[in-house]
Order: sequence, then structure tokens, then C-alpha cells
Amino acid sequence: MFDSKVYIQRRNRLKEQIKSGLIIFLGNEESPMNYSANPYHFRQDSTFLYFFGLDFPSLAAVIDVDEERDIVFGNDVGIEDIIWMGFQPSIKERAMQAGIEETMPLDKLEETVKTAVQKGKKVHFLPPYRPETVIKIGQLMNHPDAGKDHSSEDLIKAVVEQRSVKIKEEVEEMEKALSVTHETYSVAMRMTKPGIYEREIAGKMEGIVLSHGYTIAFPTILTINGQILHNHYHGNILKEGQLLVIDSGAESSLHYASDITRTIPAGGKFSPKQKEIYEIVLNAQGSSIDAIKPGTKFRDIHLQVARIIADGMKELGLMKGDMDEALEAGAHALFFPHGLGHQIGLDVHDMENLGENYVGYDDKTKRSDKFGFAYLRFARELQPGFVMTVEPGIYFIPALIDKWKGENKFTQFINYEKIEEYRDFGGIRIEDDVLVTESGHRVLGMPIPKTIEDVEEITGKE
Repeated sequence: MFDSKVYIQRRNRLKEQIKSGLIIFLGNEESPMNYSANPYHFRQDSTFLYFFGLDFPSLAAVIDVDEERDIVFGNDVGIEDIIWMGFQPSIKERAMQAGIEETMPLDKLEETVKTAVQKGKKVHFLPPYRPETVIKIGQLMNHPDAGKDHSSEDLIKAVVEQRSVKIKEEVEEMEKALSVTHETYSVAMRMTKPGIYEREIAGKMEGIVLSHGYTIAFPTILTINGQILHNHYHGNILKEGQLLVIDSGAESSLHYASDITRTIPAGGKFSPKQKEIYEIVLNAQGSSIDAIKPGTKFRDIHLQVARIIADGMKELGLMKGDMDEALEAGAHALFFPHGLGHQIGLDVHDMENLGENYVGYDDKTKRSDKFGFAYLRFARELQPGFVMTVEPGIYFIPALIDKWKGENKFTQFINYEKIEEYRDFGGIRIEDDVLVTESGHRVLGMPIPKTIEDVEEITGKE
């Protein structure tokens, strides 16, 4: 946990923003794999962690803004729990670590909420993303659909505003995660050679993360089929000439994430065709990182990247015509169908459970409905303290190519005949995590090889 003052300051600021009412926070429960005593790895709700820091299951908390009360609800363990789990500090002792003196048994939560409702207080809660939390909210509010339909927009906006700006301690946690991620990539790149299974590399990377007492921030994407954006299958054997896309990250002990992508040639050398595409992506990523600074809209940087990719594809004969018109039409999205990046913090896609439009858009920045642009998770102005992933890519997706070609879509901009030469190419993506500073930006973590020369230098080395 951070110092208790951090959590106290966060809650006090939230009270100033919400002004009145009762704010409910429900921690996560353990989720059984196949029977109740054999749960999946526990992961606490990120917003609960942000305001209370308590990282164990079966907790709830309320902030009574009107009465200036912060209360943690939970049950102390009995002797049977101690037999299986060992001695556990009391709920009161743990709550004190977050600067909270008042605790109650968990079964008092419903009574506390009911009393607040009877007094005419507005009850605020965030949109639940777990089915059991939906049910709990419905029970607390005496309305089965409360969790689905009645979350507090004021609370969502206040939480997004706070959590978007990372303090020094949070950035330090992310850099701890990135130091472990750096180690995993150093090993993975050396392992990338013909004859090895994807799972061998993925397993080694995850083992390194676990050996540091960390966890993976999200299921590892490690695949020779880089054209599949979120491919979690690891059963292929690498062959000479293939590209391996790895998108992975460690999560620190305080649950701050890292998210890095590299594309690696299985034989240790990029082919001439691979080099051409790789250089376009690398140029796009470098240009977009250089453009990051306060006041700049992330959408504008995304458009800048889309233009670099479109121009590069035209130079290779894969696109044609006027690139301004092609971008306006969205023709580039055949090769770059996703957004440039997203916020990262306690969640690898930070706060997206609260609603992507609240996190990445605002009154001045509305979401486009065009293919490609619609997948841009974050578009609004950057502010100091934001941490963004920057991850352009170029992909040759046979199903999408065939669909567009069959529809005669964008034939004035796309050379479908030339694309056939790249049908089995796969994909290339490069990603880093970037902090927006007062004057510009800083790429977080130790540099992980990404130039052609550096990647070829380390790949396949013993």
C-alpha cells in the first residue's frame, strides 16, 4: 500500500467533487475455478484499490459525504480460516493502513445503505462489471436492475478525473512493472528462433513475472499470427521467416500495469518485405511519441499515424490515389483497424469498466462511427500525468481483405491485386508506455530493442 495520506487525500478530493450523498464501493470476491475452495487468482477492484488500498476479498466501503464518515465493511477471520490461511490482521488494523478508523461487519452494509436512502440521501455507485456485483447492488438498492441502470454519472466522472492523472508514486509502480517486463522481453527475444513453440516463450515470460512476486497484467498475446489482434493461442512452432508478435506486460505488487509490444523475426533477420512494413510502423510510433504533450488531442496524433501508414502503403503500391481522401473515407483502416492506444494505470486499459466514452472522450471530443476510428479508445486532450500506450500497427487480415474486395470497397484507394502478395504476411505492432509531462512526454521503463538493427542483434542469441 501507499502511505495512508495518499488514500485520505483521494477520498477527501472525491467528497469535494461529489458534494453530498453516500458513495458505495464494493470490493471483488474470490471466484471459484471448479469448487468454492479452489478459486482463480484474486484481483481486487481497481477503484477500490485506488481509494482504500485493501487487497483482499469480501470487503465493501462507503463514504458518507454529508456526515464526513469513511467506513470499511468486512468480517474478521475465525479459527477455521486461520487453520487454512494462517493468522490474519483484523479488519480494523487493515483499515487503519488506509487512514480509516471506522469499521463494521459486512452484514451491516445493507442497513447502512437503507438508512441513507430513508434519510433522502442520494446513493452513488459505479457501474459493476462482475455478475455477482450486479446482484449485490440490486439487493442493496432494493431494485434488481439498479446495477445495470442507475450508476452515478457524477461519480464516474469524478473517478475518471482523479485516476487519469498519475502521481509520482503511481508512475514509480508502473516503472517497477516495466523493469520486469524488460527482463521478460530480453529473454523472449533470445528465445525466438525456428523450432521453438510459442508456449515455451510465453511460459518463460510468465515465469519471470511470477518470480518477482508480480502477475501478468493481461493474458499474454504471443503469436506468429500477428494479424489476429488479440490472439491468446500459443500452440504453434516457429518457422524460419515468420514474425512473432508479443504483446504483454507485468503488473506490480500494487497492481499497476505495463503494456509492451514488439515484433520479432523468428530467424533473426527481417526479410526485405518485412523491413519495409516494419519501418513504416516504427516511423509511425516514433512520430506519435514525439507528438505527445499537454493540450494535444490524442485523436490528432492517431490521424497523424494513420497518414504515415497510408503514405507508406502507397509508396509500396498497396494504396493509391489521394491519401487525404483515403483517410477521410477510412480506407487506411484495412491495414490499421484499431486505435493508437489507451490510458494505462491500475488497469491495463485504465478505467474502461467505467465506460470508454467517459475515459477517452468528453464534451469537446466525440467518437467517430467510421471503421477504424470507432475503435479509438482515447481521443481527448492529453494532460500532465496521463500515461498512454502508443501502439500503431500494420496488419494483413485475409478475412477483412476478402470482405472489402468482395464489396468493391475503396477500389480507388486500395490495390487489391498487390495485396495478394502480402496475404500471408501477418502483422506488425510496436508499443511503449508514455507519461505526459508538464512540458512534453517521457517514455517509461528501460528501452526494449525496437529498431531493426537492435532487434536483429538480440534475436535468437544464446
